[in-house]
Amino acid sequence: MVSTQLDEIKVLVERVEKLIELDASVELRELINDLNISDVAELIYEMPEHTLPFFQQLDFQRALAVFRILDVSIQEELLKSLPPYQLVQILNDLPPDDRTSLLSELPSSTVKEIIKHLNPEERKVTLSLLGYPEESVGRLMTPDYIDVELDWTVEQVLTYIRDYGKSSETIDVIYVTDANGTLIDDVRIRDFLLVDPKTTHVSDLIDGRYISLHVNDDQKEVANVFQMNNRVALPVVDDRNVLLGIVTIDDVLWVVEEEYTEDIQRIGGTEALDDPYLDVSLFQLYKKRIVWLIVLFFGELLTITAMSNFEGQIAKVVMLATFIPLIISSGGNSGSQAATLIIQAMALGEVTIKDWWTVMRREIFSGLFLGLTLCVFSFSVISLWHLFSPTFGEHYFRIALVVGTSLIGVVMWGSLMGSMLPLLLKRLGADPAASSTPFVATLVDVTGLLIYFSVAMLYLKGILL
Repeated sequence: MVSTQLDEIKVLVERVEKLIELDASVELRELINDLNISDVAELIYEMPEHTLPFFQQLDFQRALAVFRILDVSIQEELLKSLPPYQLVQILNDLPPDDRTSLLSELPSSTVKEIIKHLNPEERKVTLSLLGYPEESVGRLMTPDYIDVELDWTVEQVLTYIRDYGKSSETIDVIYVTDANGTLIDDVRIRDFLLVDPKTTHVSDLIDGRYISLHVNDDQKEVANVFQMNNRVALPVVDDRNVLLGIVTIDDVLWVVEEEYTEDIQRIGGTEALDDPYLDVSLFQLYKKRIVWLIVLFFGELLTITAMSNFEGQIAKVVMLATFIPLIISSGGNSGSQAATLIIQAMALGEVTIKDWWTVMRREIFSGLFLGLTLCVFSFSVISLWHLFSPTFGEHYFRIALVVGTSLIGVVMWGSLMGSMLPLLLKRLGADPAASSTPFVATLVDVTGLLIYFSVAMLYLKGILL
């Protein structure tokens, strides 16, 4: 399916390039205006040098729709390139939530210039939305919704929707408020369409069972509310339950994608990138990655310190050093697996801090079973190796015991560390994704060496040590 889409985009690009080469502007305009807006966006991504000409070929409403789905970096480029009249028109016709989302990503100097181009009404709405905390629901909501009163008949409601519905973000759900703007209930549009419009009042359709978001709620929590309640839009209220706006599912999906991207980048041991990878300068890329590398560098110094404390044992049994990469990588891998699973489960709302004891018990047993499996494999490999080569000497059995037992301990410890660190960071108010796999692996490296050499002392003291 993906390869088919890529082939279609490739054919489209070739066709457009041919029209540009022939200077067939009329045919090019017709082609671009016949495409789906997602295909126009893909065309812009594939041919960024033609972004402005392509955009100006579009009818205004289609241009606005395309602008809404473009990456912020391209939106910013267009804002700098568009003629003043088109810039003003685009900015004023953007839905308030999309405009707020865009302004939140731009430098303050650019935001000030953009706000100057807005008409008084849109400027007031924009400044109001920007006044809410970053990452809050207030930044996602739009004030464009339909609200009605209890004593209206359904016929009045339908007439009102016909008159003002075009300016609403969605009419799937109609909100019921009192004279003070307090939210009373929400009613699906189908409920209005399936009753007698003349004799039925809004008060006959409400049941008081509505779900709302608070304007200061964290954006990260919104997706779970939408998923659990199967909604395409939810109302946003303040402390007095006054209806301020609505949040629609399309905005929530953008937030989910952004949060997912940030988590993946943090799990990989880097700070989250604010722009697409290819749009980030080398210096910014350096800044995002160097902090974690320095932290991990000093973490690995602890590994060297741990090894230096066992120089005597390594000198006596050089064979012990051979298995160090195997031991610490096994612990790091198990820790990384556990951390990734728990971070994902927390992001999906499957695991919370209060589940820490259940998680700990599961990971102890998981680590034990995983460690036992690797123990059996290592013991078998060393034993078979000894049959063909005397590499491990006459005490191969004890060395196999050291390696196998160490693997059990290290894998159990790695699983425990990887599962508990995200929960601990969440409890401390930090981002669980910050317990990235490299961070967990570094911590397990140090403790893995301590476990390994402690087990070696237990089995080999008085024999090889």
